[in-house]
Amino acid sequence: MIEAFSTNEIDRLRAMTPGTRHRVHFNNAGAALMTTGVLSTVFDHLNLEADIGGYEAKAREVDRIEGVYRSVARLVNADPEEIALAENATVAWQWAFYAQSFKAGDRILTTTAEYAANYLSYLQVAKRTGAVIELIPDDAEGRLDPGALDAMIDERVRLISITWVPTNGGLVNPAAEVGRIANAHGIPFLLDACQAVGQLPVDVAQVGCDMLAATGRKFLRGPRGTGFLYIKRALLERTEPAMIDMYGATWAGGDRYKLRSDARRFETWESNYAARLGLGAAIEEALAIGIPRIEKRVKALAASLREMLGDVPGVTVRDLGPNPAAITTFTLASMDAAAVAARLAERAINVSVSAPTSTPIDGERRHLPDLVRVSPHYYNTESELEQLVDAVRSLAGR
Repeated sequence: MIEAFSTNEIDRLRAMTPGTRHRVHFNNAGAALMTTGVLSTVFDHLNLEADIGGYEAKAREVDRIEGVYRSVARLVNADPEEIALAENATVAWQWAFYAQSFKAGDRILTTTAEYAANYLSYLQVAKRTGAVIELIPDDAEGRLDPGALDAMIDERVRLISITWVPTNGGLVNPAAEVGRIANAHGIPFLLDACQAVGQLPVDVAQVGCDMLAATGRKFLRGPRGTGFLYIKRALLERTEPAMIDMYGATWAGGDRYKLRSDARRFETWESNYAARLGLGAAIEEALAIGIPRIEKRVKALAASLREMLGDVPGVTVRDLGPNPAAITTFTLASMDAAAVAARLAERAINVSVSAPTSTPIDGERRHLPDLVRVSPHYYNTESELEQLVDAVRSLAGR
């Protein structure tokens, strides 16, 4: 029995999750199942907009909308004024990255397991400015090596930008050790936490990051089309967004404008308030359960899954790191990943396929094929793990 949650509590949480009634959902690293509380929050605001008008609904619910910033701030131990709400983690990350200035010879240090989207941005900025991208070496267990990072630091390092939990496995990079090194040398530290937030405790002060980007749809169980950026006040005060509009700044007459004093200088005037309220509801539900409890359960479920999959003939588990998170990837010798995912879907089991192009450096270095990605959440059960493994075993026997 996997501890941290009682059977009664799991039953209650599953009753609040409509999708568990007819499917086994192991695609939480893609988009987790929303609860009835999140759904009703979104629907209620959409109904209010339909009933009285969108602007009028926003005005009526302004206090609750403001509360979303406070919820995000509580989640990551920040000040609400250090939080900007975004459409997704990519937008939030791009806000932070493209607000940094680079010149020829500046060094951007990143990881081998970096997201393709982030790496493409590095390449674009390198092409535009002459900055260079350098990979921090991994240790023997596949994690970013802090000692190697420390040895790379010089006066030309302009940014350290890493992914905390990559998309293609359970690896957890040592973010706090990176923060310690970055802070010691006064180098801005940008952390992609889109797979970490919701399944791992996140404390920006403890981690030491200057900027953090995350999404709502994954382990936070929020709506799609939601995300947020944290930017440390000391950095915010000297950072101008790459683009602004009349929400992030005001015209001060003539050729002058004034930026907002808070992180909302990155935002634009129009947004999806129903989805934002849903994000706030999802965060409050996660905080009420307790992120440390969630971490304990999801890691235990994933560890049990890796062990069971390891006993299936023809299965190779592809995860790295000494204490993996709740993302498990594997290959089946007799069938490619897309076919495995399709066969599982026929049995109402949701998984996803992680292509090596999603983490191109790691994919190339490890010669990875497409991977079957299984990402349990706290509302999944041991019997669902067994159902998945039995299905994979039957596919392996074909």
